[in-house]
Amino acid sequence: MSKAYLDPEEVRRLEEQSSYLRDKVLIRLLFHLGCRISEALALEVKDIDFKASTVSIRHLKSRVKLACPTCGAGLGKRHIYCPKCGVRVAEAVAKAEEHKKLRTLPLDRDTLEMLRDYVGRGGAIRQDNRDLIFGISRHRAWQIVKECAEKAKLPKLVNSESGKTHNVSPHRLRDAFATHAVKLDDSGDGLRLLQEHLGHASFNTTAKYRKVAGEELKDWYDKLWHEEVKEGGAKT
Repeated sequence: MSKAYLDPEEVRRLEEQSSYLRDKVLIRLLFHLGCRISEALALEVKDIDFKASTVSIRHLKSRVKLACPTCGAGLGKRHIYCPKCGVRVAEAVAKAEEHKKLRTLPLDRDTLEMLRDYVGRGGAIRQDNRDLIFGISRHRAWQIVKECAEKAKLPKLVNSESGKTHNVSPHRLRDAFATHAVKLDDSGDGLRLLQEHLGHASFNTTAKYRKVAGEELKDWYDKLWHEEVKEGGAKT
């Protein structure tokens, strides 16, 4: 049967197939943090607070459209003055940097200890005066997840919108985190916390996870016809 999302047991099997501690930590963080691959690869040792059990994530997905507050002309991130009306727009441009905000996420004890062990063994990579947790390219990260998925004999996943099948990828681990969270708590408060955790600008982006592999509609429909109850409380 085709699947749209990985479940926690499948992610566990995926993690078990990793040959190196670095790869195991990568898979674990992508699932337990639900972060984007770009955010995971940007993580530095200083972003991990082992005492508070938190990880600071830099939101790198910028979609801010800058416009001149005077004439409405479009602006680039390097504009100091509006190319159309000439007014100074430095403050408006600065909003692009503000959008790359930090969000601090909690991390479970087992994952934190795995990360502590990895860093303690010298796993972090020194690059450009930064101690990166992984120090690998985006392409290599995708290869790691794909190879482990093949070893674990995990099925390809179906895009619920396009119907196309795809290999298990880093983003599918973010999807798995979100789906797992919604299955445990799909209340309004639960979805709002998930939105904050994932760093979604739009609630609609988060809400899509409520329709888990088409199960939500089926469950709702089944309840319409399952042991109907009369007003007096007796089952029909």
